[in-house]
Amino acid sequence: MIDLHIHSNASDGQYRPAELVEKAYESGISVFAITDHDTVAGLSEAAEAAEKRHIVFIRGIEIFVGWPTGEFHLLGLGFTHISPSLEELVDFLQKKRTERNLHIIEKMREEGIDASYDELCSLFPGRCVGRPHFAEYLKYKNTVKNNREAFEKYLGKGKPFYAERTGANLDEAVQAIVDSGGTPVIAHPLSLYVSWGHLGTILEDIHSRGVEGIEAYHPGASGHDCKRLESLAHEHGMFVTAGSDFHGEKIRADRKLGYTADGKKIDDRFYYEELLPHLAK
Repeated sequence: MIDLHIHSNASDGQYRPAELVEKAYESGISVFAITDHDTVAGLSEAAEAAEKRHIVFIRGIEIFVGWPTGEFHLLGLGFTHISPSLEELVDFLQKKRTERNLHIIEKMREEGIDASYDELCSLFPGRCVGRPHFAEYLKYKNTVKNNREAFEKYLGKGKPFYAERTGANLDEAVQAIVDSGGTPVIAHPLSLYVSWGHLGTILEDIHSRGVEGIEAYHPGASGHDCKRLESLAHEHGMFVTAGSDFHGEKIRADRKLGYTADGKKIDDRFYYEELLPHLAK
């Protein structure tokens, strides 16, 4: 059993990187990747812990890419090092994230909530602050009862505290991943919100720009759609991966380490037969 899409508390996950290694070990996972949002801060800690447990650890990231429809998240898998271009891209995305967060704080204050960005950050030291942390902050301020209410009433798209994100340029993100020895993979491609009739054309364009793989298997899709995505990927010369997109039970109770669409275990073929041959290049 493996897992190629996991988040630690270096971004919006519940557990520290080393704690994730222990959970992976206890779950019988032999290969796993940490792919935190727009940061590589947790990779060293996880790599050290994984080596002690003799688990194959894949250094990764999940980059938010600017795109006209839906949301485009790009996984970088298999870093051998962190290149200057990736460091520069991460710095850019963190700066834009901070600007967005300050805008959300401003919106909260306009609605009469005594909000402070310093206070928010103090509640989540060392974290890459995003909307899940704002949801926790709204609970802390007794504005909502739970995270779901926070997103449905305030933080979701079109709601009072929503602010647009600035994403990375796709070509620059691909280059930064390649410069770091990694392989670019589009995460949960259905989040692009492109019709099946047009998805093939979009994938062909993305592939021509250096994205080599598709995360065909993700718990946000049905098993039927995952198989359809796998066929589409291979039709366009792309390999496929699978992940749980695990954040922690307190954050996403429906996601479980080592399991993907329809609650199925993630087979090791997605590493040994799909991803690994590309990393070996």
